[in-house]
This record gives sequence, structure tokens and C-alpha cells, in this order.
Amino acid sequence: MNQFSHLDEHGNARMVDVGEKPPQRRTARASGKISLSNSALELIRENQIKKGDVLTVAQIAGIQAAKRTAELIPLCHPLTLDNISVELMLTEDGVTATSEVSCVGRTGVEMEALTAVSVALLTVYDMCKSVDKAIQIGGIHLVEKVKQDV
Repeated sequence: MNQFSHLDEHGNARMVDVGEKPPQRRTARASGKISLSNSALELIRENQIKKGDVLTVAQIAGIQAAKRTAELIPLCHPLTLDNISVELMLTEDGVTATSEVSCVGRTGVEMEALTAVSVALLTVYDMCKSVDKAIQIGGIHLVEKVKQDV
């Protein structure tokens, strides 16, 4: 038996058939961080970045990204999401992004949570790149996934 669920018996990519799985409440949380210079952080704090309110724009970008995950990741199932939250917090050396995504469905929402964090951090990068040339994004990871019978 093939151990990779996204490959058929000939090694070709395929979307996994989840039609026989029972719907469950699915929740996933993800997190990541972007490192920024003190001067960039101060500009964000004072809302002086020329492109606008960095944390609010990044939050909205993360929410939009979660909704479009199936369009971005080829073998992901399109899901009807019930909840998406994205939070960005200034830290001593950057911004931390966290997301929580949930739905009732036949497959998990891990990719949606990870995509939300990734795009939120990329948005911070885009908005701050003109004032900080040493930005680094990292530590993007799944914090938790939960499934519960409904």
C-alpha cells in the first residue's frame, strides 16, 4: 500500500477522496514570527509605515488567505470555513502571527491555518521591506489540530 495519500497507485498526484469520512468539527491553530529592526517596529507602533496600518492589513490578508487556501495549494479540498481568526502582536524583536480556523467538514483545516499565518507575515514583510532590509520570517508551524464528532 502506498504510504503517501496524495499519490495514486502509479505515483501520480491526486486529491484524496474524503467522501466516505463523517463530518466532524475541525479546528487548527498555527503560529509564526517575523523579525524586524527596532526602527521598523517603532514605525509600526506609531502607524508611520507608508503603506498603512501594518497589523490590521496583515490580519485581513491572513483571513483572506485562509479562505483561498484551496486555490493556492493544489491538492487541498475547498472547505466552507465557519471561523477564521488571525492575531498579530508586536514583540521585542518582531511580530508574531497566530491563527485559528474551524469548520465542520470531512478533512482538517491545518493548511488554512498555516496559510493564514504565512500570508499575514508576508504582508508585514511587504509593508516593511522599504524600511528594513534584514527582515526574516520563520517558525511557521502548526500549534494544534482538533477534531470532534458532531
